[in-house]
Amino acid sequence: MQEIILQVTEQNERLDRWLSSQLTDISRSRIQKLIESGNVRLNDRLCHSKKVKIVPGDRLLITIPPPEKLDLTPENIPLDILYEDEHLIIVNKPAGMVVHPAPGHYRSTLVHALLYHCQTLAGIGGVERPGIVHRIDKDTTGAIVVAKSDLAHQNLQAQIKAKTARREYWGIMYGSFSTESGKINAPIGRHQSDRKKMAVVTLEKGGREAVTYWKTLERIGNYSLMQFLLETGRTHQIRVHCAHQGNPLLGDPIYGSNRSLKVNLSGQALHARQLSLSHPISGKLITAIAPLPLEFTKLLQVLRNRN
Repeated sequence: MQEIILQVTEQNERLDRWLSSQLTDISRSRIQKLIESGNVRLNDRLCHSKKVKIVPGDRLLITIPPPEKLDLTPENIPLDILYEDEHLIIVNKPAGMVVHPAPGHYRSTLVHALLYHCQTLAGIGGVERPGIVHRIDKDTTGAIVVAKSDLAHQNLQAQIKAKTARREYWGIMYGSFSTESGKINAPIGRHQSDRKKMAVVTLEKGGREAVTYWKTLERIGNYSLMQFLLETGRTHQIRVHCAHQGNPLLGDPIYGSNRSLKVNLSGQALHARQLSLSHPISGKLITAIAPLPLEFTKLLQVLRNRN
């Protein structure tokens, strides 16, 4: 448990805002929860209101409890680390690994691996856990960023929401588009009849805005090597958009074609190749490039040899 004593010098400042300016390593939402849970004393009296006005001479005692332990057992799973410091880690996720525990996947997730690898976690929302900023499908490979602190988590999520973080994917799809580059703007929502799938659904029926930019990198006979850039991050977005256009990704078990090739694929041929973002503390641009997995390069070789 950590106790912090602060003396107020500003005039008529709202409590949570002032504390955010003083405790720069703690997110404002976390500060608000500390106030609401009785961990802040104003002039020796408990203060539960984040909106209370403070004045010069006020004395604050902030008690920060240790992060709660996450009820998961860390697992010693090797990680391909593309970048790491005390604030964040970028990992090249392999096919078959689920990012976060979910029904049917309670072990061997990326979170389990990170709990073992990251011996010191500042806590996300008061819980000692890695902060998942965005997700990658189980059988999609490539770069994913995870925060180690509350402040980094909030900052990185804000970059995703503001669309300033650049997420570039490479994929191999059936057929080709008529032009070399373009944009798919089609809302995505839960499939009307199969609740395990996503689909292009109108906004009126519950779909959410989904925008994917694409560029043809190489045409290989009846297939295309594509670059995709995400403006939004809906579940299965690239896979759904490609299938909706009539050009599903190779190996996609949910949205793909039943046509098969003489290669063994762990899942869809989709790889999060590059992730660019601003460091949540220094503001420095970080660009992480995840090398193409062996399955992906072998598939390209097979396709090129056929043409």
